[in-house]
Amino acid sequence: MNKFRVACFQTTSSDIPEENVIMLEKIFSKVKRKNFNLICLPECVSIFSDSKNKINDYFDNWHQIFLNFIINKAKEFDTNILLGSFPYKKKNKRFLNRSLIICNKGKILSHYDKMNLFDVVLGTNEKYFESKNYDSGKKLKVIKLPWGNLGMSICYDLRFPNLYKNLTKRGADFFSIPAAFTYTTGKSHWHTLIRARAIENGCFVFAPAQCGVHKNGRKTFGHSLIVDPWGKVIAEAKNQIDVIEAQIDTELVKNVRKKIPSMTTF
Repeated sequence: MNKFRVACFQTTSSDIPEENVIMLEKIFSKVKRKNFNLICLPECVSIFSDSKNKINDYFDNWHQIFLNFIINKAKEFDTNILLGSFPYKKKNKRFLNRSLIICNKGKILSHYDKMNLFDVVLGTNEKYFESKNYDSGKKLKVIKLPWGNLGMSICYDLRFPNLYKNLTKRGADFFSIPAAFTYTTGKSHWHTLIRARAIENGCFVFAPAQCGVHKNGRKTFGHSLIVDPWGKVIAEAKNQIDVIEAQIDTELVKNVRKKIPSMTTF
């Protein structure tokens, strides 16, 4: 199978998990069943919060409910779903920012834990310290799908090009980059970085994003993207809840890498 259909959902998730389930139910209701082979959801799609108490409450009381909801949607829509990210509690009571890929039978195929945590100071009134609640993941993940290999990553990973070179070296044809990019950084860097990772590696990029103003006051950039291996934007959302879609032809990966064989030099 050389061609498949992918969709990226763009959401405005909140710190109330039940609201996020309701929002996703509405988005799924607008999508035709069996129309997509892969649906990608953004980072922090199950809960959008920096509060340790709220994150703990989510994982202890809501995560299995949320996961079962996504598993049931994968079966109902006969599709693979990338659950962009959720907080996974470790034995030391800290968290990992975890991405999951679930197949159309409802089985979890693989997971990836975010390696590069978002600890930045953008200005006097805009600071983020993801490491306050989260630990870094340790392992790169490339998962084999029916149409090729998916290299998994999350948001801030986007700024570390060697991660994507290593995913490509391990056989990635596509990258998943679920994100909750801040509006401040997104307006200046999002498009450039996404297209650069695609061009450097001759890979498709699926980048579902958070958008709008969230209940904790944080503003995210939106502009979910699907980009081809030549760096062409083939689908883009604006700054509202939306679904973007594209047909992916895996032969383009081979063609681009044949034209520009930059993968052989690393």
